[in-house]
Amino acid sequence: MSALPVHVTSPDVIIIGSGVMSANLGALLKRLDPALAIQVYEATTELAQESSHGWNNAGTGHAGICELSYTPDQNAAGEVDVSNAIKIFAQFERTKQFWSYAVAEGMIDKPRDFIRPVPHLSFVHGEKMVNFLRARHAAMQAHPFFSSMEFSTDRAEIARWAPLLTEERAQVPIAATKMDSGTDVDFGVVSRKLLAWLARQPRCAVSAGQRVVDLNRTAAGWDVAVKDVANGSVHHTSAKFVFVGAGGGSLLLLQKAGVAESRGLGAFPIGGQWLVCDKPEIVARHQAKVYGQPLDAAPTMAVPHLDTRVLDGKQTLLFGPFASWTTKFLHRAGSWTDLPSSFRPHNIATLLKIGAKNLDLIRYLVQQGTQSMDDRMKVLHVFYPGAKKADWKLIDGGIRVQAIKKTDGEAGIVHYGTEVITDEKRTISALLGASPGASVCVHIVLEVVQTCFPQLLTTPEGFARMKAMIPSFNVDLRDPKFAAGYGEAGCVVEKKLELR
Repeated sequence: MSALPVHVTSPDVIIIGSGVMSANLGALLKRLDPALAIQVYEATTELAQESSHGWNNAGTGHAGICELSYTPDQNAAGEVDVSNAIKIFAQFERTKQFWSYAVAEGMIDKPRDFIRPVPHLSFVHGEKMVNFLRARHAAMQAHPFFSSMEFSTDRAEIARWAPLLTEERAQVPIAATKMDSGTDVDFGVVSRKLLAWLARQPRCAVSAGQRVVDLNRTAAGWDVAVKDVANGSVHHTSAKFVFVGAGGGSLLLLQKAGVAESRGLGAFPIGGQWLVCDKPEIVARHQAKVYGQPLDAAPTMAVPHLDTRVLDGKQTLLFGPFASWTTKFLHRAGSWTDLPSSFRPHNIATLLKIGAKNLDLIRYLVQQGTQSMDDRMKVLHVFYPGAKKADWKLIDGGIRVQAIKKTDGEAGIVHYGTEVITDEKRTISALLGASPGASVCVHIVLEVVQTCFPQLLTTPEGFARMKAMIPSFNVDLRDPKFAAGYGEAGCVVEKKLELR
């Protein structure tokens, strides 16, 4: 990729943002139709520096294994609905399939630069939560995806899985589940690898330091104004299709474009912070991602977890997330005016109504942002009772911008799910939402391809290309008749990704 900005002449596709969604969409489209001209623009001077950056997310390969938020409370019969966990597992499998294909085809190298095997654990305490986890385990293990999931209430066994959880812990009931097939993913690294491949392809370019400042509809598609952040010059280009994968900045660009489907949409940003430990003797003793039970008053996205991570070639421990109040939509390229700039006559009523119904959450965010290090250590002690303040530091993480719709009604601000907004003419799509986000990126961008480029999939050649990239393209892996054979298929994928 050239140090100078490169602008493809009359591209077929313009992709805004260089995160994991944009990178996978660009690579998938180019493999599906090698003749496509694709231009990627990124506002920051480096690629994948916002939500996809390794320090700005949990790095969990979300497969529904350990995240208690994906499985609701027990019903009257004591059963737990695990259908959402099954769905997310199947979606993450599509991502791994495409990445395996990219490795096999030489599009990306050294998969261990971005994905590593890490056991995924759920950990709870108290009799009520122990009973819940037992019921959850029974429901999950009944499906072939989770047949290898282990459950234990034995302290000695849990200590073998993750010793920091049991040291200095009071004698209260505890339980944990474990699957060894979990992953730790650096989504920023895999994004940059895919974009580097894309930039080498004919009639394709990836240009950093280029901020899209305006979008105007034309008879043939879109006129796009791009500002060079270094010298302020503005370049105008056009494309038949635009993908807005700008993270928190997507809503503002949709509003500039005047896309009817964005009317009534609002956004609410939530900042994130992590406690970090890089003391070797502590880091070496925790080789797992451990997700816990929800904290009182915390939104679902703030369910705490203690994670081993490998970032910038170094192993470390992260604990959090801790929420914080912000009005910025982007961590590096955002402005404190982002939230007020998003107010429109068509969304102000929705925002006011949602805000009035979520005063407890707003108070929680303010409290989170003003708490002391000692307050944060008390939360860490729920996981790691023996933690010492001197071994941990606080860092800022990414910003999650939750899309708010009129249809949310009385609902809370924070929801799970990643949504794609596409206009009626199918000439522009934008990504909104968050978790499980990056893990299911290929499933999400496949939805974009099916909606906006159906002609690429209707020919025998196009169908064959897609099946080669994503073998489960036209298969519902959730169906036990397919999932039952997943163990063997999964091993093939994991071998290509060097997970075994």
